[in-house]
Amino acid sequence: MCAVTFSTWGGTYTATPARRAQPRDEAELGELVAKAAAEGLRVRAVGAGHSFTDAAVTDGLLLSLDHLSGLESVERTPGGALVTVGAGTRLHELNALLGSWGLAMRNLGDIDRQSVAGAISTGTHGTGARLGGLATQVRGVRVVVADGTVRSVSDADAPGSPERALFEVARLGLGSVGILSAVTLDVVPAYLLRSVERVRPWDEVVGGIDALFDDHHRTDAYWFPGTDRMLTWTHDLVDDAGTAVYEASRRGPSGLLRRGGHAARSLLDEEVLANGALGAIMQVATAAPRTVPRLNALSAAVLGDRTHVAPSDRVMVTRRRVRFVEMEYALPREALPGVLRELAAWFAASGEPVPFPVEVRCTAPDDVWLSTARGRASAYVAVHQYHRMPYRAYFDAAEEIFVAAGGRPHWGKLHTRTAADLAAHYPLDDVARVRAAVDPHGVFRNDYTDRVLGTP
Repeated sequence: MCAVTFSTWGGTYTATPARRAQPRDEAELGELVAKAAAEGLRVRAVGAGHSFTDAAVTDGLLLSLDHLSGLESVERTPGGALVTVGAGTRLHELNALLGSWGLAMRNLGDIDRQSVAGAISTGTHGTGARLGGLATQVRGVRVVVADGTVRSVSDADAPGSPERALFEVARLGLGSVGILSAVTLDVVPAYLLRSVERVRPWDEVVGGIDALFDDHHRTDAYWFPGTDRMLTWTHDLVDDAGTAVYEASRRGPSGLLRRGGHAARSLLDEEVLANGALGAIMQVATAAPRTVPRLNALSAAVLGDRTHVAPSDRVMVTRRRVRFVEMEYALPREALPGVLRELAAWFAASGEPVPFPVEVRCTAPDDVWLSTARGRASAYVAVHQYHRMPYRAYFDAAEEIFVAAGGRPHWGKLHTRTAADLAAHYPLDDVARVRAAVDPHGVFRNDYTDRVLGTP
């Protein structure tokens, strides 16, 4: 067995694979996959390990795609560009590469440590009532299938064709049809966002959440359980005049545009999540859970109103120094207020100590087969707990509320759902046919794909 044990970032799952490998290029990746398949080993890929599920766990060959990174090509289009990048490229590297070309992602999640392959394969979604998740920005992929060959498939393939079906499952399918080697993304010209943070009464936010989503380009809301306030964090596009003012403010005495500089941070990020305060709070909460209500009130008290302007990726992404475990569900948007009220009632009745904020976001509907926003406008509720504190009672209660409201679990975050009930939300029979066609011997299966997608 391999001496190196893999562990997820949140410490939720570990594995000791028979072998680990880091292919230097696509050709070597194909050779490794074919050899493992011939030996009867199952194959999984891992990026940053930011999935809280056992999606990357295997007792066979565990692949790192870190060498398959960087920008392969840029094809300018009227609306921006089609860029092809190595599947192992980390999102923060991608943002820097795009920025050097005057380009940006339409939407991002709030963490940028993941690989491109990992982020799209697990359904990273970001936020914005008129924006789709990362998989909606994928126009093509190269995927290494079980015999080691490379298949290039895209949204330009004929609807109903085997190639198009493979594309659908390859771009968001938990690595169940092969290992991605490259991804083509539809990106836009670089843009600025004006970020406005406001602390509002809880009832006002929950009662007006639809307007908050619809009136802004992007919206996040954070609530520390047991408090009666929520932080709303809205981001809107900056017009040409605002862009000119911003760029003028960054020019040095020579008139040249300054490069680099610190990323813009929200007050929640600066004062609570990333500056060490949260770590200290978690230590106290772990030792003395009864202090959590007062600690949450303290965390909420440091939040205030603020407005700032910055490049899109610097606004959308936050830092995470304190480790946690997470569950997140996509809900029909109309169910969100009721779900939040039920969650608040459960906190009041249970007294469960939870020092992490609840996060609320939204996305537009899409047609990606395994997207959590498939066919409906969606609201997302994410619940977190410090990794050293008990979380099962909290997550079980939250999941019961989410499921009753028609929720769909985030593929990369903790949940207990199985293919038997997820089939009501997704075309799992179609997914199974694609998997059986390209991977008849189950090279890319593991316990998690069997549990949530079924066995082809």
